[in-house]
Amino acid sequence: MPLEITFLGHSGFLFDDGSQQVCVDPFLTGNQLARHTPADIRCDYLALTHGHADHMNDDGLAIARNNGATVVSVFEICNYFAEQGHDRVEPGNPGGRVHTDFGYIAFTPAIHSSSHEGRYMGMPAGLILRFESADVTVYHTGDTALFGDMKLIGQLARPDIMCVCTGDRFTMGTKLATMAVDL
Repeated sequence: MPLEITFLGHSGFLFDDGSQQVCVDPFLTGNQLARHTPADIRCDYLALTHGHADHMNDDGLAIARNNGATVVSVFEICNYFAEQGHDRVEPGNPGGRVHTDFGYIAFTPAIHSSSHEGRYMGMPAGLILRFESADVTVYHTGDTALFGDMKLIGQLARPDIMCVCTGDRFTMGTKLATMAVDL
């Protein structure tokens, strides 16, 4: 089955390979452009790139709880979810990989910051999502600046799809994002 992709707004995506669903960086509540609520989201995995409220807010916790989803993120974010009573977590860090029922999620560097309500939430990360049954690899950059190792990430992961941030104040803008895609 081909990979089905639903854009949730901002940096949020829902990926469905026909047997497993992965939600990445849902920012739904308080996002005027979002067309979904946390109750609408069905997923087996919740993957988070960093701790800022427009990526990891109460929506993520609600989605994880509603679905009994496994949270895949950096160590500090997984600890936060466990402290909130959701202990289905698979922590990692840039350079690492978590094996999943659909393939794997690998962590890449991202040049950004990461906090939640004033608390440090570990290194920000990009994500490589490998869907074996669909034979598709996705690179979700998370929030980041352009950096030269994106070329190395492209060579090693060989992504079919790249979800690139563009903001131009806290992340790279469209010109640099275009350059990132070309790497």
